[in-house]
Amino acid sequence: MKKLLAGFMVSSLLVATACGGNNSAAPESPGGSGGQEQVELKFTVWGNEKHMEMYEELLQDFYNTHPNIKVRIETIPHADYQQKLSVLAAGNELPDVGWVAERMVPQFVQNNILRDVSSFRDDPDFEFDDFIPSTLELWEHDGKLLGIPFSTPPMIMYYNKTLFENAGLPTPTELALNGEWTWEKFEETAKALSSGSGNDRVYGANLWMEWTNFATIPSHTLSYGGQMFADDMTSFAWNSPQGVATFEMIDRMTFEDRSHVPPGETIPFESGKVGMFTFMYSYIANIRGIETFEWDIAPLPEGPEGRAPLLGQAGIVAFEQSDHPEEAMELLKFLGSKKGIQAQSAFFVPPRKSVLESDEFVNVPNNPPRESIELALINEMQNGFIYPLHRDWTRIESEIVKGFDMLFARSASPEEILQQLEANINPMLQ
Repeated sequence: MKKLLAGFMVSSLLVATACGGNNSAAPESPGGSGGQEQVELKFTVWGNEKHMEMYEELLQDFYNTHPNIKVRIETIPHADYQQKLSVLAAGNELPDVGWVAERMVPQFVQNNILRDVSSFRDDPDFEFDDFIPSTLELWEHDGKLLGIPFSTPPMIMYYNKTLFENAGLPTPTELALNGEWTWEKFEETAKALSSGSGNDRVYGANLWMEWTNFATIPSHTLSYGGQMFADDMTSFAWNSPQGVATFEMIDRMTFEDRSHVPPGETIPFESGKVGMFTFMYSYIANIRGIETFEWDIAPLPEGPEGRAPLLGQAGIVAFEQSDHPEEAMELLKFLGSKKGIQAQSAFFVPPRKSVLESDEFVNVPNNPPRESIELALINEMQNGFIYPLHRDWTRIESEIVKGFDMLFARSASPEEILQQLEANINPMLQ
């Protein structure tokens, strides 16, 4: 399973923060058209306002060299993104360029809606060799390159350093450096951090960004030697002693210790009422401005088989249905250039070696210390896993979410839930 899952991401991204309804158009192109046809490109993302601001600033450089092109950025909530693009594809209304998360790739490849951008490999100005090879594997199909990665983060843990200090507890960073940051220690620490009642309740942990996003949970199972699926993706393997132990941990923290944010409640990390929160590096955009408490990042806890953080991959693609294919390729090449990846690295772990190792990536204002970034991010990229890429992943994921609904409703035991998931999901894998 680890071989199948090695090299993955997040929210995503992958399992990522969604922000809908914010459309942003580029200003009139500077310098005039120079006799060229004026073109507007549509660029779809699931990002938040700070991501949009970053892109608008970055695109000013693009307009300087492409005065005949305007770019309209449109946001689609992450939960709706794949379905929305599928509908647009059916109506021949796809955007010109857009973000794509790893979970979407099998369907989009099967539907032949991603443009081949292999020409970038031989473009000396693009410096293709600067990309970390493992970040390209998701986008390489039958000798073609179907996208350019812009984000390759392992899942990390954000923690409220002030809460730890007030409780007199060692931080996840301190525990990780001493080789003591285990899942047992995580559960123990979450219980010790929890206090208060009602609206004043402080919870030690939250492993969910959204209640339909279980991206962190398989990390526990894998770190104990379990699997989600068989290596060849022909059977559901989460129904195992390791899987049961994972579901039991969630049940225990949620209902016995009351150390985990209750299901259905939305209590963001930045509220100061959550001690530890797991998500992708992109969430850092939401918390860099926190002034009410100190925070830091750390790797996920480890089990007997080490750590297994979800490795989220997201890329930017050019869609086949574009009415302006040459201009779309120019935009994609710009966004994947060193300058483009450097700008995006303010929020995303970069796939270019030169940017990943740069001071500009580490020393973004209000970032955690370099030591924390190396410990939580850079050193964990080789330990990451990916969800199995299956053309029916949306249906499979829906069944798993139903299983967690049963767990939160306490309508069945962990053993019964996993047995039911196995019975429902195995036919999808045949």
